[in-house]
Amino acid sequence: MAVAAVILLVSSVKIVPQARAGIVERLGRYARTLGAGLSIIIPGVDRVKYTIDMREQVVSFPPQPVITEDNLVVSIDTVIYFQVTNPVAATYEIANYIQAIEQLTMTTLRNIVGGMDLEKTLTSREQINTELRGVLDEATGKWGVRVNRVELKGIDPPPSIQDSMEKQMRADRDKRAAVLTAEGVRQSAILTAEGEKQSAILTAEGEKQSQILRAQAQRESQILRAQGEAQAIETVFNAIHEGQPDQSLLSYQYLQMLPKIAQGDANKLWIVPSEIGKALEGIGSMVGKLGEDGTPPPPRPVTNRTTRTPVSVGDAEQQTDHALQSAESEVAAAIAAAEDAAKGGLGTKRTSSEMSVSDGESAGPAQPAAQEPRS
Repeated sequence: MAVAAVILLVSSVKIVPQARAGIVERLGRYARTLGAGLSIIIPGVDRVKYTIDMREQVVSFPPQPVITEDNLVVSIDTVIYFQVTNPVAATYEIANYIQAIEQLTMTTLRNIVGGMDLEKTLTSREQINTELRGVLDEATGKWGVRVNRVELKGIDPPPSIQDSMEKQMRADRDKRAAVLTAEGVRQSAILTAEGEKQSAILTAEGEKQSQILRAQAQRESQILRAQGEAQAIETVFNAIHEGQPDQSLLSYQYLQMLPKIAQGDANKLWIVPSEIGKALEGIGSMVGKLGEDGTPPPPRPVTNRTTRTPVSVGDAEQQTDHALQSAESEVAAAIAAAEDAAKGGLGTKRTSSEMSVSDGESAGPAQPAAQEPRS
């Protein structure tokens, strides 16, 4: 009796684990739902027929073939996250809610993907997940099941399509690499051109400054040279005017230049200018005047250009005698040098001007010979 009482007591006690619910049937009909913990039932009358897991569950469905809008077959496997919210409905409204969710997922997925092409299918995972979750949640609500999340675990196109996609991806990457390379080359060319431009500008600026400085230096040099020549001309001009040269001195200077004219190895023809006759006539007349009276002509008073101070007569006579003696010797040497240069074969043709010069030379020295002998 005691043993039977113990067995009856043990069979009347039911312990339901945490996050689970027990469905109790009495005489084959639903009686109540047992929560987590210790519960007492009537043995032989009540029976805990189902224990429902109330936690969120994850079910992965195998890949299913789906045809896209462009008639390509892709394999899609999905993952469903769901939770039983009403254990009584999940027990009595549907026989197997997991299988029902799988079939509903498959049909809904085919309906959604059938309106997309392959490219959109591969890039619209979030859109497919949202639409699929909405359809499943609406259908499973009466079953006491709530679909929390739907994920597409994989979308696998056929191998030929995968190969084509890989080639397309490779071509796209090659194109982007070529574009990036071209961009790099363009930037390099632009930077090189900018550098060359800056270099050319700096070189031109340097040349400009150099030419400006060179022109300024040349201008200053020409100015200084012109100033020096002007000072030299002014000095010579003042010296000539202060010395008061006469025709005889100019003739003597003219004769001194004749030997220099004949100098040079490249001179093949020497033309005696016609003015030499006039120069010799002037020297001859000067020598003739000396021979008439034996005394030099009275010197002109040498005056300073600025002060015009006369020079003493005695000093002037001594200077004149010395100048005449040296002039006679130099004139004779110049005439002899001119004649030697003329006879040396440098000049082979005689013009009318040369004939007159030769006559002048013969007449020039003869004039002092026609005068009375000097005492």
